[in-house]
Amino acid sequence: MTDVDLIVAGAGGGLAGALRAAELGAHVLLIDSSPNFMRGNNTSMSTAMFPGAGSRWQRELGLEDSPETFTRDIMKKTLCTADPLTTKTLTEVSAELVEWMADSQGVDFSLVTDFHYPGHSVHRCHTIQGRKGDRVLSHLFARVDSNQLIDIMVPARLDQVNHVGDSLVAILETPDGAREEITARSVLMATNGFGANQEMVRRFIPEISGAVYHGSDASQGDALRIGSAHGSSGAFLNSYQGHAALAVHGSTLAGWATIMHGAILVNINGERFGDETRGYSEYAAMLASQPSARGWLILDQRIHQACLAFRDYQETVESGALRTTDNVADLAAIIEVDPTVLAETLVVADASATHSTPDPFGRATFEKPLSAPYVAIKVQPALFHTQGGLLVNENAQVLRDDGTIVSGLYAAGGAAAGISGYGADGYLAGNGLLSAFGLSYIAGQAAARNT
Repeated sequence: MTDVDLIVAGAGGGLAGALRAAELGAHVLLIDSSPNFMRGNNTSMSTAMFPGAGSRWQRELGLEDSPETFTRDIMKKTLCTADPLTTKTLTEVSAELVEWMADSQGVDFSLVTDFHYPGHSVHRCHTIQGRKGDRVLSHLFARVDSNQLIDIMVPARLDQVNHVGDSLVAILETPDGAREEITARSVLMATNGFGANQEMVRRFIPEISGAVYHGSDASQGDALRIGSAHGSSGAFLNSYQGHAALAVHGSTLAGWATIMHGAILVNINGERFGDETRGYSEYAAMLASQPSARGWLILDQRIHQACLAFRDYQETVESGALRTTDNVADLAAIIEVDPTVLAETLVVADASATHSTPDPFGRATFEKPLSAPYVAIKVQPALFHTQGGLLVNENAQVLRDDGTIVSGLYAAGGAAAGISGYGADGYLAGNGLLSAFGLSYIAGQAAARNT
């Protein structure tokens, strides 16, 4: 006799697993190690972009998309290094996931079409008004809180998972050091990765170890530790999502929509140093390698207005991070660079934007040239979350290094190996949330059907 059917550790993407399992009749215990998870976990800090390949929102706009097209995009971005099974699993569930979240859980999704995310060949990111993850999180947690089949234990940390007969015994630890054993048929680890564990970051992803960590303090690598005890050592451990547009003033996310609408990023000398549209993740390490590891986003009023659709950008504005000026000379004074150098940088970028001359870094998309008045935001590179973790099968079950299944144990999100290949170059917008929510949804479904 078990205490519950399923224990879900992690109240981010794990909410999808808890809700799906309860929907299918399972008794669920949801735990989270942080009492501040509603505003402090990685889902809450995200821009709430959920890829869905072949969704009804796409069909309504006449956009053709499919899991196969999405897979091709992932493989192109990762240079064919993404795990094939997990990629297939997540691309195939992506449209089902966003439609389930809308229809069963009442998430008010719409398709993002006002700008194009790097690497996606078609508009497939779905989001909510305000484009902020804490709004999705609060909505789903309210559904969990009102569900009679889901119990909640916060704060409580998943410390160990042991097999006893056909059941699992989860050892939970509370902040005061108290420990409690709960028996369950299944355990889902949705505890994120190891971004808050400096020793692990230095070991596996040294190129970004000096950057600001902008994620949950609870991301300590617990799933890797627990998985190791069951014969799983993890994979893709140097994979991560970085970001090159975290505002220095206020530590808010200025966002890469600025770039996709035509902004440029310069270093502290007023010089561009690459094609910004490659992606915000890989650009974090590029910015980290620049002098002082700091830079300036330069945009204009058109871009400023377009980006106000993002709550993150609104918070950057409210923090006082923006500097506005009517001319290049004053802009150079604000960012403390040689006005001649900055003027030349803007002239070359504007010529590229009007297709007068090829961009020296190969950037093809600017939307429009920048025009006064200018806006400048000082930014720094950040590590948002790690993408490596435990390998899982098509049911999100944890796999040992020899390929066998760890019975009853599931992993999702940063606890599992994602679909970003190696390093930072393979990350596509929304794929972190897809891994977190998609694998949790699959795990909750599989666990409930095995009760």
